[in-house]
Amino acid sequence: MKMITAFAGAVAFGVSAWSAAADELRMVGAFPEGFVFTEEIVKPFMALVEEETGGAVSFALTGPDAVPPLEQLEPVQAGVFDALFTHPAYHAGTTPVGLAIDAIGPNPTKRREAGIIDYIDQHYQTLGMKLITAPATGSKGFRYFLKEPITGEPGFEGRKIRGTVSYHPMIEALGGSGVVMGGGDVYSALQTGVVDGAAWGLTGARDFNWYEVADYMADPVFGQVGLMIFMNLDAWNTLSAEEQAGIERAAVRLETDSIARFDTLAAQEKEDLLELGMKMTTFSDTEAAQFEELWSGGVWSIAEKSDPETLAGLRALARDAGLSD
Repeated sequence: MKMITAFAGAVAFGVSAWSAAADELRMVGAFPEGFVFTEEIVKPFMALVEEETGGAVSFALTGPDAVPPLEQLEPVQAGVFDALFTHPAYHAGTTPVGLAIDAIGPNPTKRREAGIIDYIDQHYQTLGMKLITAPATGSKGFRYFLKEPITGEPGFEGRKIRGTVSYHPMIEALGGSGVVMGGGDVYSALQTGVVDGAAWGLTGARDFNWYEVADYMADPVFGQVGLMIFMNLDAWNTLSAEEQAGIERAAVRLETDSIARFDTLAAQEKEDLLELGMKMTTFSDTEAAQFEELWSGGVWSIAEKSDPETLAGLRALARDAGLSD
């Protein structure tokens, strides 16, 4: 198997992999072991890579207990880890380009044929990173989880809502204020009143036990979730052409399978949360009709503020492919 050694700085991060061997690439993930994104995205990807490379490439996965999700990009850039599984909003302060994937339609074939994945990859290569795959977690991505129901317009008037920066324009348009925090911190924030609700994907709230501290989940659902797996560019370039090709085949297979799998998982999670006592609440018809526009427009606006030139090129590709406005 291919061996790429992370330098001694890993010790400073207290790295403790869930499974590790000397001949495995080191990956850090933003989500805990057992969490749906870990179980249904990164672990299947790892299995696909081993299959497609005939066992020549494998990964040892370390979780967010070692390095917090909002701090994981830098150690991968530095070579402490060889790979990163994350949501790009977690490193939006370094680059906003990846988070724009959430405003781009999830069709994996169209994304690749339009050059969208290659375009994002070329940008990240300037940062010493290689984009491997960007699987969407279903045909729709997000909803709001709330302590109290929606009662009028604006639906979030006076409320503090957890969300990475890509949510903030939408939250503010609905009358609320956005609070940035990792998913693992939301339970206590809801419990103590630090936030009144949280934006999240259609899967994962059950794993976080949010039904214990938030009574409502809101319709409509909206947008799409663009998780990403990256490699340190030097680590990628150390692989043979055959190994790189195997990883790329695994990436395409993952993207192709993920939407249907997550649609099924989301439907089951909604049913489970209702059985666990959560109730539905709904935004007004007027606000609900604006959700997709508020979401995609907000994501693009956040991204374009920091890097308008790069984002203009990406948005043009998405528009030409019919995947964004």
